[in-house]
Amino acid sequence: MKRDDRFQLSRRAFVAGSGAAMAAATLPGRASALSGDLVVSNWGGSWNDYMYDSFERSAFADNGVDLVKDLAPVSERKTRLLAERRLPRSSVDVTWLSDSDAFEMNDQNVLEEIDYSQLSNADTIIPQLQSPYYVPAIYGGVVVLYNPNTITTPPTSFADLWNPEYKGRVGLYDQIYFNYIYAAALVAGGDMSNVEPAFDKLMEMKEEIQPRLYPSHDALAAGFENGEIDISANYSARAQLWNANGLPIDMAYPDEGAIAIAFGVGVPKKASNREAAYAYLDAMLSPDGMANIARKTYYSVATTDASLSQEEKEKLEFTDPQKEKLHFVDYDYAAENDNAWLDWWNKEFKG
Repeated sequence: MKRDDRFQLSRRAFVAGSGAAMAAATLPGRASALSGDLVVSNWGGSWNDYMYDSFERSAFADNGVDLVKDLAPVSERKTRLLAERRLPRSSVDVTWLSDSDAFEMNDQNVLEEIDYSQLSNADTIIPQLQSPYYVPAIYGGVVVLYNPNTITTPPTSFADLWNPEYKGRVGLYDQIYFNYIYAAALVAGGDMSNVEPAFDKLMEMKEEIQPRLYPSHDALAAGFENGEIDISANYSARAQLWNANGLPIDMAYPDEGAIAIAFGVGVPKKASNREAAYAYLDAMLSPDGMANIARKTYYSVATTDASLSQEEKEKLEFTDPQKEKLHFVDYDYAAENDNAWLDWWNKEFKG
């Protein structure tokens, strides 16, 4: 790993206000036993800042652990994890992954089975999100996003993306092509284990609606802001975040049900500092840690006891009926077909 890909935050840098006291409260009976480096593999930018501010700063303040960050796109981080399987030790102790990425890494024999007996708050994890190979932190769903200033009747379905009134005004984020395949499948009578109906439906969109493609979340947000587009499908948290930042974007939960997405943390099988890795997971799952992550990311959290106010819960969490309609990825099916889906997207839909 190149040194430029990592930056180290010393114990001194973590001491801020009552940080040390908060760490002791977060990790009862464990802090005194911790030492050495804890290498956290994560996305960079604001996402890393969110985790640092939410719980990392307080949990590891002056407790014997030096937090070292390995920041890179997930594709690079997964490649490194795969390359290190035959080494005596992994260069990473904990790694942030999406649910699908975690499935892939577990399937490749990278991640250890989580020992939930070491996590004091494990019994509060929402059953639908529990996993043997990574600890979920947050979840949301792909929903319909729209500009309420230009679309005064709120959309109700993914099918609204095919409304001829929005020709040339539909925006899609290129990197989440698989979610548009899922959404089109749901509209056309398929499901998460059968997306074959999606391809004709998406070609219909291409020819009749002429959607605009954007290379990043930020570019899609700019498309809303400058009036290029009026409607899209994207993660529920993005709608909340952009709305909070003043963009004219509202969220509509589709009648078909949202497409679930979750993010969490796995532990490589050859992690060097396993004790600190479990301390990290424990701190993340704490009621205050979960609440802070929710406030920063605008995602729902994976536990039931986050220290959020009722008002915050109503804003950030799906309702019970919405949770029941969430569509979860069929990981085996997706792993078998994703390369073909990407090839079709690039050659047929984008071509």
